[in-house]
Amino acid sequence: MTTSISLPASDHKKRKHRASDANPDAPRKKKKEKLKLDTVKSLAEPSTSEFRVTKATITLSVPPVFASNLRAGVEEMLDSMIMRYIPSLCGVLLAHSNLHFLSPTASINADCPFAICNVAFDATVWSPSIAMKLVGKIILYSPDHVSLLLHRTFNVSIPRHHIPQDVWEFEYGPAENDPEYGEGAIGSSVDKEGDVGMKDGDDEKAEGEALPEASGQWVHRVTGTKLGGTYGCVEFTVIGKTVANEMLSLQGSIQPDPFSEEHSATQSGNSSRKKHAK
Repeated sequence: MTTSISLPASDHKKRKHRASDANPDAPRKKKKEKLKLDTVKSLAEPSTSEFRVTKATITLSVPPVFASNLRAGVEEMLDSMIMRYIPSLCGVLLAHSNLHFLSPTASINADCPFAICNVAFDATVWSPSIAMKLVGKIILYSPDHVSLLLHRTFNVSIPRHHIPQDVWEFEYGPAENDPEYGEGAIGSSVDKEGDVGMKDGDDEKAEGEALPEASGQWVHRVTGTKLGGTYGCVEFTVIGKTVANEMLSLQGSIQPDPFSEEHSATQSGNSSRKKHAK
């Protein structure tokens, strides 16, 4: 048995009212229609940006607590999807707008108290594509990879075999107990051990910033400048995507030909073994 619930008729009445009313200003009406067509065209055209706005439709089962206000229930359910990877959108949902119901009624099937609603909305999506060039900020230097943050939110990893070894090399930093490390560094380490209360705050402040040079860094073989320069920003090419726990992370490359088979993990492993054998 299926029961229907009437939805707020604001959306549908507005549409009927606009269609039935005679508009004496004909040129103005044409202008509005043209703007709408241009908007739809811009949404349909492929974009080279990592951000895009797309028309989306979805069927939601709204809990009975929102029976008196189904719109609020739908908006809350859409809010719970923000910053998650949505497979049907092929990206991470950043925002939603222009919500409207596709039917004037919602259905309730048998004994299930949830109202089934078909809705449409404009979805703002972060959806970087393969081979796209982006710029991220380095947060970790490692012999095996370089970690970056994109827009201070999304994680990017550049593996070792996608860093040109003939241009860059990893330079290990001195150990903390190295006497040549300097008295100032020893004093700062003592202060860090003494100020226990400030440790958590320092960690939060350092989040998203590049690690100190003591942990090691990738430097240019000729000039000695570190990868990323003064601001720690690197342009990379997107070569892969990873989805885990509804979060999207990227794999990047700074090789001039990132999609060459020479930069695969197996090929780089074999070349390193040959060097050691020689």
